[in-house]
Amino acid sequence: MTLPSGDALLHGTAQATGAVIALAVAVAVALALHLVVFGLMGRVARLSSLTTDGLVSARLRQPMRWSLIAIAVSLVAEIYPVIAGLWDSVARFVVPALLGWVAFALVRAFAIAMDSRAEPSLDDLAERSRRTRIAILSRTAGFVIVFVTVALMLLGIPGVRNVGVTLMASAGLAGLAVGAAAQPALKSLIAGIQMALTEPIRIGDHVVIENESGRVEDIRMTYVVVRTTDERRLIVPTVKFLDTTFQNWTRVAGGITGAVMLPIMPGHAIAPIRAAFAALLREQKDWDGRAGELQVFEVKVDAVELRLVLSAASPAALVRLRFAMREAMVEWLRAEMPEAFARSAIGEAVTAGKGPGGPGIRQ
Repeated sequence: MTLPSGDALLHGTAQATGAVIALAVAVAVALALHLVVFGLMGRVARLSSLTTDGLVSARLRQPMRWSLIAIAVSLVAEIYPVIAGLWDSVARFVVPALLGWVAFALVRAFAIAMDSRAEPSLDDLAERSRRTRIAILSRTAGFVIVFVTVALMLLGIPGVRNVGVTLMASAGLAGLAVGAAAQPALKSLIAGIQMALTEPIRIGDHVVIENESGRVEDIRMTYVVVRTTDERRLIVPTVKFLDTTFQNWTRVAGGITGAVMLPIMPGHAIAPIRAAFAALLREQKDWDGRAGELQVFEVKVDAVELRLVLSAASPAALVRLRFAMREAMVEWLRAEMPEAFARSAIGEAVTAGKGPGGPGIRQ
């Protein structure tokens, strides 16, 4: 084995020193450029009247810092073979990771900016529809970015790449295996996109699914969070809202209508009760004025069932209105017409109906 000469050692040391100095200078220039650019962007954001102008720069600050450093290293690697040998071994992982990080940060920043900068709308339905589409589409784009980034990083491993080439020779079996393994993920991805386009539910909708009612709090790629009236969170798979039947009480605008059943003894005048109902209903702040009617629903041997139809702007307001009107009418009957109580049926009527809307609910 021949030892290198002194001149070769000096030359190699000089090259290594020059490469290190050049690398340090390039990284310093990249950091200075990053500091200047994002300093200017921060000053512009502070001078702007919009609070969302700084969202993009805040999200991109970290990924762009490392991306500029990577660009600086790659430029130095073009000149110095010593740096090139080290950079080429890690670039296959670093470059896809940085590109994916920047793309993911851009998607999240623009989603937050679009959601924050949108003008408040008097149309609650349109506003909830916009929020739902931004949430679902941004998460779908994020999922695709992460998936592609991981795939590119794995392809940088020679062993994984060779396995992929081998599997391509038996594309039929590989396709079946990959399709079976990726079916849940692809199904959830397609379900999320379909949810954004068709909008069977939106963030803020009041739904009833599997005898559980609540408001849609969040929509993810694989599941939907439903918050019930007792503050529980139901985690429902996204595909369940596409494969099964459920109730959406706020699918269209215009409020919601419900009813309260009030049984009385036969033989009593209905007109005074109707007048009292109308007067008491006008005092309720949750009543939206669309529907307010007393109907004779059914006549039995021992009771006459009165149906008090009323409406409210939202399911929560309807629940409060039904409770308040039931109590108000019972108090009025107790004070003005105590003999009208149908004692055998009042308990059954009060507990009748499932869910917070009770019987007779319609959009």
